[in-house]
Amino acid sequence: MSKKAKIVGLILALALTGAFTYRFVQMGAAGSEPGEHAGEAGHTEAKHEEEGHAKEEKGHEEEHAGVAGHDEHGAAGSVTMKPEIQKQNGVVLAAAKPLRLAGVIRATGKVEVNADRIAHVAPRIPGKVVSVRASLGDSVSAGQSLATLDSVEVGEAIGRYRQAKTRLALAQGNMDRVKALVDRKIAARKDILQAETDYKTAQTELATDEERLSLYGVSVAEVRGGARKPLLPVRSPIGGIVTEKHAIVGELADPSKSLYTVADLSSVWVLVDINEKDLAKVHKGQGAVVTVGAFPDLKLKGRITYIADLVDESTRTVKARVEVTNPGRKLKPEMFATAELALAADAPPVLAVPEDAVQDLDGKKVVFVAEEGNRFEARLVQLGRSAAGLVEIASGLKEGENYAAKGAFILKSEVKKGEVVDEHGHGK
Repeated sequence: MSKKAKIVGLILALALTGAFTYRFVQMGAAGSEPGEHAGEAGHTEAKHEEEGHAKEEKGHEEEHAGVAGHDEHGAAGSVTMKPEIQKQNGVVLAAAKPLRLAGVIRATGKVEVNADRIAHVAPRIPGKVVSVRASLGDSVSAGQSLATLDSVEVGEAIGRYRQAKTRLALAQGNMDRVKALVDRKIAARKDILQAETDYKTAQTELATDEERLSLYGVSVAEVRGGARKPLLPVRSPIGGIVTEKHAIVGELADPSKSLYTVADLSSVWVLVDINEKDLAKVHKGQGAVVTVGAFPDLKLKGRITYIADLVDESTRTVKARVEVTNPGRKLKPEMFATAELALAADAPPVLAVPEDAVQDLDGKKVVFVAEEGNRFEARLVQLGRSAAGLVEIASGLKEGENYAAKGAFILKSEVKKGEVVDEHGHGK
């Protein structure tokens, strides 16, 4: 065989070997495809199964979150309550309807002591303070002794009283003696007239001295009993609270210096500024509701008792005085206050509910609307103006819908309870 033929044969052998190898590799790759795709399918199926479980769990969470969750329809949560439980908790339903809201004028001012119920306690005569029996903030009654004085004038008055008493006794004895002499015709008739005149004069002087002691505050009975010079009590003319105290043991006191200030704070004045433009709507005797920042939920009813006749040039306002009762003495003098003056309900009707029906849930205003199956939905609402215990619902509630007019706070509490319970009924 020639050299050329050997080379051709070698080339053919290499070509056949390469073809066989390529075919073998292709067959192996084809055989492995089903397994690989099966693995991918299994992985995909497991993934879908996990997603299904996740969706199911999410569905359960959303189902439980319905107690206090938010949805796209403006609800801030819901709670279910059976009718008998509603009755026990004082939950009362009402249908939303348009109402006429009375107009309101809001005026700001401050709390002051009722000037008709305040007393500056001072002694009637000068004296030295011997004892102090009341302190700042004490509650005192009318006629109670707050301090005692040792007074020179009291001693002089007691001396004059005893002298008058002695003169009366002498005048009476002289009159009796003269009467006996006249009866025996030893003395003249004019002598008995003079004796009777002297007796009546002594009676008048004694009565004057007794009245002087009484005005000083000294008990005449003690003086008659022969007791030593009594101390002069300084008594409170009214009952109330001691708001000022200046009495100090050892100091001299006189009628020009007040030892105590006693104020009856069961009723206070609120002086407010009424805008000039609103003056025509305000009148004496008009009702008002007073609130203060320290107690925002406390609303005290009062009445206008005075309107000033002068307008302030700088503020263009007029002073008005609202007298209001002060239970628990929560209103303190010098507190800033706001007074709402009710006007006639002449505006068009608007959808309104009682103020207690609106609750604050997580910083949002809600009204509990009754749904099917004893379910209450905490509906987000927008509020308008308020007056006389009613508040306008600008949006979130429709006319005719039933809502919790009373007991909304109980429903809010139930919603808040649901927020701390997870899907297994355990606290978070």
